[in-house]
Amino acid sequence: MSTIDDRPNRLPWPPMIYVSAAALALILNWLVPLPWIPAPFGEFLFAVGWLVVAGALAIDIAAMRAMRRARTTIMPNRGSDHLVTGGPFSFTRNPIYVGNTMLMIGIGLIAGIAWFLLLAPLAAYATTKLAIEREERHLEARFGKKYRDYRKKVRRWV
Repeated sequence: MSTIDDRPNRLPWPPMIYVSAAALALILNWLVPLPWIPAPFGEFLFAVGWLVVAGALAIDIAAMRAMRRARTTIMPNRGSDHLVTGGPFSFTRNPIYVGNTMLMIGIGLIAGIAWFLLLAPLAAYATTKLAIEREERHLEARFGKKYRDYRKKVRRWV
C-alpha cells in the first residue's frame, strides 16, 4: 500500500491549524485591535456566540460518537477502517472541521475579537489544503466507488 492508503495525514494536524489560528487571533488583537460592535448589538452577538459554540460542540461530539460506533479512528494520521456516512456525516463530509470553524467564530463573538472571525475562514482553507484533500485521496483509495458515491451526495463543508 502507498502512504496515502496507510496514513491520510502527517503534520500539521487540523487541530493544530485551528489552535494556531486562535493564537494568531489573540496576538493580532493585542498588536492591532479591531473595533467591535457596541451594546446592545454586541451583547446580542455575545449570546449568539454561545449558541454557535454549543452547536459546534454538539456537532463535534456527534461526529466522534458516529466514528466510535463505526469502529474507525478519529486520528487524522491513521487510516480509516470504515467509511462513516451517518449522523453529522450525512450533511457534511467533515463535521469535526465544520465544528472547529464554528468554534472559532463562536469564540470571536463571545470575546468580541474580530480577528477570530477573519481567521476562521483562513483556518478552514488551510485545513482543506493541508488535510481534507489528502484525507479525501485516502478515503477514495481505501473505499473506492463507495466513497465516490458518498462524495457525490454530501458536500465537503456544508
